[in-house]
Amino acid sequence: MRLGMVGLGKMGGNMVVRLLGGGHEVVAYARTRSSVEKAAQEGAEPAHSLQQLVHALVPPRIVWLMIPAGAPTEETLGTLKGLLAPGDIVVDGGNSEYRDTIRRAQEMEALGIRYLDAGTSGGIWGLKVGYCLMVGGDAAAVAYVEPIFRTLAPENGYLHVGPAGAGHFVKMVHNGIEYGLLEAYAEGFEILEDSKFDLDLVGIADLWNHGSVVRSWLLELGADALRRDPNLGSIEGFVEDSGEGRWTVEESIRLGVPAPVIALSLMARFRSRQTSSFGAKFIAALRNEFGGHAVRRAAHHGAGSGKA
Repeated sequence: MRLGMVGLGKMGGNMVVRLLGGGHEVVAYARTRSSVEKAAQEGAEPAHSLQQLVHALVPPRIVWLMIPAGAPTEETLGTLKGLLAPGDIVVDGGNSEYRDTIRRAQEMEALGIRYLDAGTSGGIWGLKVGYCLMVGGDAAAVAYVEPIFRTLAPENGYLHVGPAGAGHFVKMVHNGIEYGLLEAYAEGFEILEDSKFDLDLVGIADLWNHGSVVRSWLLELGADALRRDPNLGSIEGFVEDSGEGRWTVEESIRLGVPAPVIALSLMARFRSRQTSSFGAKFIAALRNEFGGHAVRRAAHHGAGSGKA
């Protein structure tokens, strides 16, 4: 099949290569010219504007977006609305908030344009092992694009999960679960590392991946990371979040569904970004006030907070 790929970052660029290897024709566009040139070197047809990309496609056109959620996606869709025609298909493979997806699908449907959301998991390994695709949208449009889904996904790695928004909803919950898994592994390995025993963490990770109930691909990756850097001394303990963990927690609140593990794993990420927590200082100050408990004095005691 012939399609346009908008966004050629770590995910989009590798998806182009996998699609080309599967016999598809890809017109590639990104705001960064070097990314377009790299895709062209792999065999894609380069496009240097959305207009050029759309004109290079054959109706019904398929345009796949692999760009950041929020404003970038909104702006791109605003441009595509004036370029695409009834019957064309847009696939949002980014991490859009599912309610935004439902709204966008309705807006596109009013123009006769079919809108699919493809929650995509696989990271930098997707090129080699394939991407897990959670697809929402009209069944007929999904069936038309299916050869592309099957090329991108490993065997049994693609599923039409429901109507518009369902794909991004399932991917949101997937990422929320991921937050909890990562935090559990992190806490366990920190306990092992901090114990009085001189433990071989790589050996333990490898051991647990043979018959243990906690075996997983994540644990395999953890063992690989520890093999390269046993003390993780080259890494700062600063953990970002993509936004989907937040959305999962917000959804649990809307639904009244308890999700304490996911919520606390999100809070742990927030805490990882604080070099000096005001809240922790406040607790230390209160313990000193009511119980005379000792406090550790800051190196620059007496300096202002820096706030006006």
